[in-house]
Amino acid sequence: MNVYGAIASFAVIVALLTLTPGLDTALILRTSLLAGRRPAWAVVLGIQVGTLLWGLLTAAGLSALLTASHVAYEVLRWAGVAYLVWMGGRMLWQSRTSRTSRMEDVAPPGPPEAGWGRAFRRGLLTNLLNPKVGAFYVAVLPQFMPQGVPHAVMGVLLAGVHVCEALVWSAVLIGFTGILRGWLRRPAVKRGLDRLTGLIVIGFGLRLAIQQS
Repeated sequence: MNVYGAIASFAVIVALLTLTPGLDTALILRTSLLAGRRPAWAVVLGIQVGTLLWGLLTAAGLSALLTASHVAYEVLRWAGVAYLVWMGGRMLWQSRTSRTSRMEDVAPPGPPEAGWGRAFRRGLLTNLLNPKVGAFYVAVLPQFMPQGVPHAVMGVLLAGVHVCEALVWSAVLIGFTGILRGWLRRPAVKRGLDRLTGLIVIGFGLRLAIQQS
């Protein structure tokens, strides 16, 4: 397999992965609807920086530690579980406390995660603390490494393909939510969206907790 064939084949696989609804999609949609496009793009960029790091680590052979060392995998897995449950619980708490604010019915304030830096960190940590992303790259990336090509360069290149496809899909998601943002930012709808997203995030955390390496 040459470089172009490897890129084309990998692009097909990650396109299917990108289009499959998951935690990243839920976070992007929620942030776009409740905080606006700028924080939503911060979440997207955080997620994609994490993707590039996983690609680089895999190509360098470092993330193979996740499959070779059960302890390393378990530490990362439970860190991811704790983070997801905490993040989902925080969303549920925000939906509960926002009900007590009468001023929200007049001028709902931006959510605490509206800051660019905080949104970027949320996307980055969500990606890096998910060992399944690392396991995916460890299992799939070596199959698309042509002979004679530096692994680190090829790993970043393939991860870049994944990032480009994810950026296009994220632009579609954010553009779509822009059409509905006025209605979906109503206080009652905002609380419902917080609860739904919080439950989804906690659900991903619990699923990660019961999955075995």
